[in-house]
Amino acid sequence: MRLTRRGVIVLAFAAGFYALGELAGYTFFRAFAGVAAGAVLIALATTRFRPRVEIGRTVRPDRVERGKPALATLVVRNAGARRHGGFAAADGIGAETHSLRVRPLAPGAEATYHYELPTTVRGKLRVGPLVVHRPDLFDLARGDQTVGDSAWLWVHPRRHAVRAAQAGHPRHHHEGPITDPPLRGSADLRAVREYVIGDEVRHLHWKATARTGRLMVREYADPAQPRFTAVLDTRPGAMRPAVFEEAVEVAASLFYASASAGQHCRLITSAGADTLTDSGVRAARTLLDELALVTQDAADAAPLLPSALAAAERPGGVLVVITGPDADLGHAARWRPDTVVRLGDLRPSAGSGGVLIAVDAAGAAAQWNSLVAKA
Repeated sequence: MRLTRRGVIVLAFAAGFYALGELAGYTFFRAFAGVAAGAVLIALATTRFRPRVEIGRTVRPDRVERGKPALATLVVRNAGARRHGGFAAADGIGAETHSLRVRPLAPGAEATYHYELPTTVRGKLRVGPLVVHRPDLFDLARGDQTVGDSAWLWVHPRRHAVRAAQAGHPRHHHEGPITDPPLRGSADLRAVREYVIGDEVRHLHWKATARTGRLMVREYADPAQPRFTAVLDTRPGAMRPAVFEEAVEVAASLFYASASAGQHCRLITSAGADTLTDSGVRAARTLLDELALVTQDAADAAPLLPSALAAAERPGGVLVVITGPDADLGHAARWRPDTVVRLGDLRPSAGSGGVLIAVDAAGAAAQWNSLVAKA
């Protein structure tokens, strides 16, 4: 419970009139002060009685491209034994709120409300919880009550229609493609992770198990599996914020096409993020979730390639670097990327040596499709 601005003013006037009545000896002023103070006390008592409601919330779809529609559905149910007379409420949407007026409900009755969610900015948007406002008749006091849980809406970057990279077969312990057909019965060690039910016991990593105290297994990847890796430049000095959004869209488009085509994918950023996934729709969703949250958080002086990977071997398969028009590739040039996408240049062209120069994501997508078609 809290006093509103009007309630504070009324209470201040009540104190002033009471003091004036005492000093001047006027009973009217003291009586007026008593009425005003009583009104404030009644308002505080009234706001203590809040409606007992239960909230059900759904957000559909829970993942959406930037600019596409998403709808929130809110179901308010009267869980009390008495009819309530309706109330005002506000539902949180990120840093903003959506105001609504809940109609009077009989015991056990419910009301459903729909409203559109903002999807103009990519990111992870929290929807809820609902804040119930219980003001008195004269708006002297207000009792706010938070009810219900929150839901989340993932706003992914926009995707452009691009062709999957023609990966052929990835490099395997040497430069150039492996044999065609690919070697059978071999595998690359991809990671060491905690054991889950169903893992091969023969893949247990005993040294890691002894060190961590938990069963650890080696995770292998088939070297013949087509792979796609993209290095996204997240240094603020490499691109303006508007151009960076276009770069994220390019990465999202390429990852979605590659993962859908059955390629294992890997996202590397200048800030040090290194996300490795399998192929398929679930892998694409994981990468799009990562790209929904990525920001230009790397230091301007940082290299395009994270220092932890500077001495590492080149990732297998197709490698694409997405950066600004004049950014230095640094150690990434040693990896000899198949394609470098440079965004923000007003002189778009499909440069030589696998360099695509475009103003925005749409232009880069068109050049990429043309490049893949010629491969």
